Parts: sequence; structure tokens; C-alpha cells
Amino acid sequence: MDTTMIKNVGQIGIPVKDINRALDFYKDKLGLSLLFNTDIMAFFECDGLRLMLTLPEKEEFAHSSSVIYFQVANIKDTYERLVGKEVIFIDEPHVVAKMGQTETWMVFFKDTEGNTHAFMSEVQV
Repeated sequence: MDTTMIKNVGQIGIPVKDINRALDFYKDKLGLSLLFNTDIMAFFECDGLRLMLTLPEKEEFAHSSSVIYFQVANIKDTYERLVGKEVIFIDEPHVVAKMGQTETWMVFFKDTEGNTHAFMSEVQV
């Protein structure tokens, strides 16, 4: 089997209920760069990965998306900045793993469409 068939993940689709509300959240609150949008979709650049917000074509696609873990440089600063923008967090930044001199920190949040995502940061201790 050719293990190099898949190069990388190029796009992740996130189902939304209200495209304009979701577009505002990902652009204005999370600060992602909008590539373009239509009446039913919006595409954002995320360091070489495209995020597609979309009104589901069929009912079978109208469920919450997978958890997307956004890498950030400083999780505590990100958390405090976004609390100020009224992003709804499920918890506070916390350590989830320690590997040698590296701690992995996470904090989970909800977008305006009910999807759960997280910020993560690796900290040298």
C-alpha cells in the first residue's frame, strides 16, 4: 500500500445554522482571515489549512463538527482576550499532558453554532 497517497489535510468543513453569525464569529472573534464567502459558505485561511463554514446540503450533514484544536502561542493570553470578546468557554486553560520538559495546555470553547473546539499550546517548562 502506498503510504504517501495522502499529503495533508487541505480543508475542514464546519456545519453552521446561520452563515452570517458564524462568519462574524470566526472572522471577528477568532481573527481568522476570510478568503471569500457566498450565501451558504465561507472559507477561511488557517496557516495552509482551509476552514469551510457551510449550511448543510442535506440533513445527514447537519450535526456538530469534529473538535478542531487551534494551536496558539500563549493559551492564557488567547483565553483572556477572547473572554473579553464574549467567546463561551467550557473550561479554563489547563494542562492535559506532560512529556519531558513540555506541557500541553488546552481550553475548550463553543462557537455560535454549537460546535465545540479547543485552543492548545505547548509550553516548555
